[in-house]
Amino acid sequence: MASFDLTVRNGTLVTANENSRGDLGIAGGRIVAVAEKLPAGTRDIDASGRLVMPGGIDSHCHVEQLSSMGIMCADDFYSATVSAAFGGTTTILAFACQHRGNSLLDVVADYERRAREKSVIDYGFHLIVSDPTQQAMNEHLPALIRRGMTSFKVYMTYDRLKLDDYQLLDVLSLADREGALVMVHAENNDMIRWIAKRLLERGHIAP
Repeated sequence: MASFDLTVRNGTLVTANENSRGDLGIAGGRIVAVAEKLPAGTRDIDASGRLVMPGGIDSHCHVEQLSSMGIMCADDFYSATVSAAFGGTTTILAFACQHRGNSLLDVVADYERRAREKSVIDYGFHLIVSDPTQQAMNEHLPALIRRGMTSFKVYMTYDRLKLDDYQLLDVLSLADREGALVMVHAENNDMIRWIAKRLLERGHIAP
């Protein structure tokens, strides 16, 4: 019986520290051996003349996400992940976007369902928090963090997404307490509105 489900042979093995010529042995979906020469696997791939490296991780993806303007992204989880796989990316982190009035738990369940049905690679989520109600802050966010969703994003602009300073501080405080990471889309909403109004008045409506 073969030691490995798959042996990748004669490739240039790329790590963060060095490149070397050798073989990879894979069993149960994991790399379990690296050596200059390994026994045959159930399947063998000759990687001569090719780079062999870990799959890429795309940590900023908008997939099947409704924008703040109410427009759905062009890619669904199938088309996005097939495209990613062709480029060597084997994991994506997509944004699970909450709009006001939506429960964070319902939002995550919906994104998880779509990804589970369509994704061809591994996936995870960043949460977009736009409605930090008392229940969201006291129950839902801590529960999701404990499930492993330890990063989320907040916005300072876009009417359907933006938080005020009080809400931002609440979210940052919770993240500090629970050990989560917060991404801030940092803009000055009032300045944007002021500039946009004057540009529209002057007819500047194209790049």
